[in-house]
Order: sequence, then structure tokens, then C-alpha cells
Amino acid sequence: MKLTSHDIIRKPVITEKTMTAMAENKYTFIVHINSNKSQIKRAVEEVFGVKVASVQTIRTMGKTKRMGVHVGKRSDYKKAIVTLAADSKGIEFFEGLQ
Repeated sequence: MKLTSHDIIRKPVITEKTMTAMAENKYTFIVHINSNKSQIKRAVEEVFGVKVASVQTIRTMGKTKRMGVHVGKRSDYKKAIVTLAADSKGIEFFEGLQ
């Protein structure tokens, strides 16, 4: 399966913790579960036009949830914390949120 840059980056993670990390040029995204660090780096550079220094990934298993007698499971997902290079500009999408 061929993934495009927009398939790899699913959505940004916007929490208090990720907002404080943005001061250190660290941005957090939920990414495709089968993507690797080099694909994530290339996708962020291509979509946002920035220079990526490093990528850290975290695979999170979905929680088991119950609704009465019915048991279900949330889907697993992967988060990527992308650190931008010191000489790179910020990502405009996040600028209005701070």
C-alpha cells in the first residue's frame, strides 16, 4: 500500500502538554499506524514546508470499553513527536492556537 504525505499525517494532537512543547519546537501528530520515522519526517517536511531535526514515535493500544453487556475496543494508534530544526520556521497551523 502506497501512502501519500496526507495519508501519513492523520491529525494534530492539541492538549496542554503539547502546547507547552511547542515552545521547544516540538509538534505532536497522530500518524498512520504502519508509517515509520523516515516517512513521517518526509511527510511533515513536504506538507508544512519545515525542516525536521528528529522524530519520536509512540504506539498506543486502544482501550477496551463497555456499554452494558457489550464489550468493544477503541482502535490502536500511533503518535509522532516531531522536533523541528533550530533554523526552521514554525508550523502555521498551530500558531493561532497558542
